[in-house]
Amino acid sequence: MLRYLYADELYQFPKLARSMFLDRADQFKTRLGWDVQINETGEERDRYDDLNPLYVIWEEPDGTHGGSMRFLPTTGPVMINDVFGHLTGGSPICSPLIWEVTRFCLSRRASSVVAGAIMLSGGEVMDGFGLTHIAGVFDDRMIRIYRLIGASPEILGSEGEGRNRVYVGLWPYSSADCERVAARAGVSRDLSRMWFNAAFAKGGQLRKLRSA
Repeated sequence: MLRYLYADELYQFPKLARSMFLDRADQFKTRLGWDVQINETGEERDRYDDLNPLYVIWEEPDGTHGGSMRFLPTTGPVMINDVFGHLTGGSPICSPLIWEVTRFCLSRRASSVVAGAIMLSGGEVMDGFGLTHIAGVFDDRMIRIYRLIGASPEILGSEGEGRNRVYVGLWPYSSADCERVAARAGVSRDLSRMWFNAAFAKGGQLRKLRSA
């Protein structure tokens, strides 16, 4: 199942949180060789994790992480402007209607449904929070994954060569795209909406991230 959790809520799910940051270290440092920092406990974290982002996390039946990604409003500090601003034509992406998504991560044992379900959550976040777009930074391997899932972004810019090539992309909200991703992922929109609504049933959390 998918969980939507702010950083300050992760303490309620220590096994899920711990395995997410370990899987991030495994994917980004061990497998991809990125220049990321690993802390003394073997976890990959960066300064954006300190800004109380919203995480979307696939929880396996045993309570561990299967896959995840991270959202932050572009009205505050975001990687797409702070680190990769030169790839967006010199104009920062800054709008309450556009959030950044980063750290798309899949565990080594993730099933084929996990990537699609996580991408579908991007549509649920846009729909639920009234966003027009999400923006993201991703590497070359993700081009194929996005194409297979049915969620290819508009490419704003790129740099590097081969597996080290990095892209900045923009996904507009589209109900039709959500339905296509749902069909390819094998996750119904009803189930996807149920996961989102269960996380934000109280309503207060929606206002919390809107004002972040």
